[in-house]
Amino acid sequence: MSNSGTYSIDDLLYLMSRLRDPLDGCPWDWNQDYRSLVPYTIEEVYEVVDTIERSDFIHLSEELGDLLFQVVFYARIAEQDGLFDFSTVVDGIVRKLLARHPHVFPDGTLESRRREGEPAHESQVMTQWESIKQGERRSKGYNHLLADIPAALPALVRAQKVQKRAAKAGFDWADMSAVFAKTREEIQELEEALAGADEDRVADEMGDLLFCCVNLARHGGFDAETLLRRATLKFETRFSTMEKIAREAGKSFDSLDSTTQNDLWLKAKSRERD
Repeated sequence: MSNSGTYSIDDLLYLMSRLRDPLDGCPWDWNQDYRSLVPYTIEEVYEVVDTIERSDFIHLSEELGDLLFQVVFYARIAEQDGLFDFSTVVDGIVRKLLARHPHVFPDGTLESRRREGEPAHESQVMTQWESIKQGERRSKGYNHLLADIPAALPALVRAQKVQKRAAKAGFDWADMSAVFAKTREEIQELEEALAGADEDRVADEMGDLLFCCVNLARHGGFDAETLLRRATLKFETRFSTMEKIAREAGKSFDSLDSTTQNDLWLKAKSRERD
């Protein structure tokens, strides 16, 4: 612990080493490996996101600490496997970010600075950033533009990332109206598929429609994953309001007919505007 009475990153690294000590550490922590930690890491990422989206900034520090612990955990396992340690992780990300920000660190060192009066324009920075990343992809042996987009990403996130990468190569719709036209086309194709009996075709057309919706979000300057989470939260809030209204009337929501449930939906929406 530091003189200020607060723990440091060194204390966290020491704590992790104790937890993973095979002699007197924690049996649960010792038995974990890279793959067994993945579900916990995903959960911690989403808890950070949820905290931010709910503007619960009082607890954000705690959630970020949980996420940092995941990084320290992986690094400790790797150190015990003789692969790398936490300092290697830190060194790697610092070097990568120095290389990706020549407009901030022109000499590729932490001490270097852009000369006073040399503005960094965002459009130029983004073009330079993508050029640098393409070079990194080539150095890693990726032989096509989409090769390094993780297959394990959530579907909406991955779809938008694929579209964005293709767009940077010039393969994109001219504007949002063109995406709307394509979306209407996909809706028509889905309706035609639903009229038939081919489930595979229905699934394909439904997937195409979802992919188009991601394109709409991207062309509108939005993140599709965030939009869907927002819409789902809105639905959950309205549904809870409907249940509350039903309880106040002495009724169970699931016992109501569809007409009454729809009326409650409209009441729930009106309460949002009040």
